[in-house]
Amino acid sequence: MNPETETQVLEPNREPSFYEGLLDCVHCGFCLDACPTYQETGSEADSPRGRIYLMRALEEGRHALDRNAVWHLERCVGCQACEPACPSGVRYGRLIEVQRERIRRSSRAEPRRKHLVNLLLWVLTSAKRASLAMGSAGLVGRMTGAGNAVPALFTRFLGGTGPMTLHRPISLKEKRLPYHTPAVGKRRARVGFLSGCVMNALYHDINEKTIAVLAANGIEVIVPRKAGCCGALHAHNGHVAQAARMAKRVIAAFEREDVDAVVLNSAGCGSTMKEYGHLLADDPAWAGRARAFSRKVKDITEFLDVMGLTQPLYPVRERIVYHDACHLAHAQGVRKPPREILRQVPGLEFAPLNENELCCGSAGIYNFLEPELADRLQQRKIDNILAAGVQTVVTGNPGCLSWINDGLARRGEKIETTHTVEVLFRSMTAIPPTQSGAE
Repeated sequence: MNPETETQVLEPNREPSFYEGLLDCVHCGFCLDACPTYQETGSEADSPRGRIYLMRALEEGRHALDRNAVWHLERCVGCQACEPACPSGVRYGRLIEVQRERIRRSSRAEPRRKHLVNLLLWVLTSAKRASLAMGSAGLVGRMTGAGNAVPALFTRFLGGTGPMTLHRPISLKEKRLPYHTPAVGKRRARVGFLSGCVMNALYHDINEKTIAVLAANGIEVIVPRKAGCCGALHAHNGHVAQAARMAKRVIAAFEREDVDAVVLNSAGCGSTMKEYGHLLADDPAWAGRARAFSRKVKDITEFLDVMGLTQPLYPVRERIVYHDACHLAHAQGVRKPPREILRQVPGLEFAPLNENELCCGSAGIYNFLEPELADRLQQRKIDNILAAGVQTVVTGNPGCLSWINDGLARRGEKIETTHTVEVLFRSMTAIPPTQSGAE
């Protein structure tokens, strides 16, 4: 989207907490080094500090919402890397979500982008539609000799810049997980698991392995049938009211199951579900229920780090880097548990990854909405991975997995991208070393 000069003054936001949140920023600039868009463009307007200054000017009526203002606000990847860097504790992620909803409701929302967002949300937040759409695109790629690459015709229609390599073949039909999986041996806990939309369409096998790993470690797993989508993509793209409706459905589905925890293997889903208490804070009938639910939400590595592993682990001899998914490290503050879990796998060699916490450029649907910046961030991440000299990249989010895999494929690299759970599963199911070969 190119900025234009048309203007519109927004109605003042009537939510006091929004304006107060803007005032928390003291413009110190500690966020600049953490911000991927600022690192790429060098523009203050593309930094958290600059965007907060702009949002405050809009709120106070000192600046009109012109196309240029919208352009800079929409270029934010939403990674929330600025939040742990901020000494004042500004909740930037909440502020930009409110602002994006206001932009969407205004006449300054760029029409093509608005329609594209609506289309992507409609497709990707249903496992059935996502499986059909992405499975069909992948099938065309295989029929035309492009392997798992989605032809440029498809990706350019959605705003992309060229072919995109799928991580693995996708079924045209939605696959379902079993409602109940008993614990192996003595039951240590009963958890709920959200199969997700994109996760279940792109990575159903990772969902299956997640349940297998939990069960093998004495965890009973329940997958509610009518939980639906968590609302993460809606919340991040200006559809906050719809996200709230989705949150209520998820909460109600898990409340019926009486579980000790709600376990996720998708960083984006987990970060939003931990924010349900904030999302529904103004709804008296749901606020308390949402807070209670959010307290139960755990990333699988976070949960297993506390519970401990009981299943024996066998060697996986690989040199790896662990990539911090933004919505796991920044939004949830979960950095140590994945590493602690992986360090228990014999044979793994960890390599440092430069700029580890800088976004890879996937950021939900950002790679379709801002393909140029997303491509630059992707290739910056790939440069750092190649410099590390590893066989495998490990991470905990479907967007990161698919986007990093695509970036490696563009370079012709054979480096594997895999989920933390997959490494655990491989270690648990590996052939034990013989007595003579044991170390």
